[in-house]
Formats: sequence, structure tokens, C-alpha cells
Amino acid sequence: MAALADAEHRLGRGLPAELRQLLLESNGIIGHTAVDTVWSAEQIVEQNLLFRSDSSFAQLYMPFDALLFFGDNGGGDQFAFVQTPQRPDIFVWEHETDSRRWVARDLRDYLSRSLAEGGDDWYQ
Repeated sequence: MAALADAEHRLGRGLPAELRQLLLESNGIIGHTAVDTVWSAEQIVEQNLLFRSDSSFAQLYMPFDALLFFGDNGGGDQFAFVQTPQRPDIFVWEHETDSRRWVARDLRDYLSRSLAEGGDDWYQ
């Protein structure tokens, strides 16, 4: 519980309720091929702070302030909640094109889709 409070403090925002509950039960989820389907609370903080502060990212990509990244596909694409406006939907950020598109209606839907036997490119 203290780790989540610290994570929220460092991020300057609360975690979505579904994600918070999952992190209380397990500190992340590893998928079929050792993919970080849901990162640990510490990794969520580290990755989000990096994406918001790295000046080279600011030159290459649209701003990430509206997103809260929480997992990846193992190949560079990352999954995020939209925080502005706050909503339960999950979007994928594709690192090669900087596109951001809808992939799941909420965390449960994301986990169902990403952990199915479809492979790490299930969202393509």
C-alpha cells in the first residue's frame, strides 16, 4: 500500500482504480513470452517519468502527458490508460509511428486480450 502511495506521489496523479487494485494483489503480470503485460509499480513510475522528462522524446514524439503507461509488448510498443480526459480505455502507443490507438475497453478487457494465445502482437 505504501509503495502505491509513493508511486502516485512521484507521478503526481492517482492510479486508475483497476490498476491500483491489480497492483495491490500482484506487483505486475508477466505474459506468455516473458512480456511485461503489466509493469510493477516502480517500473510504472520510472517509465512514465522518463517519457515525460527525456528531451529527445519531446523532439521525436507528441506529448505523453495524457497517457499513463503500464505495460508493453516486448518490442517497444507500450500500453496506457488515457488520463486526460480520464477514462478506463486502454490505448497502445506504437513507437515506430508515434500512433496512439484504442485496443481495449478497460484493464480486464486488456488482460483478456493480451494474455490469450494470440501472441505479443495481439493488438495489431
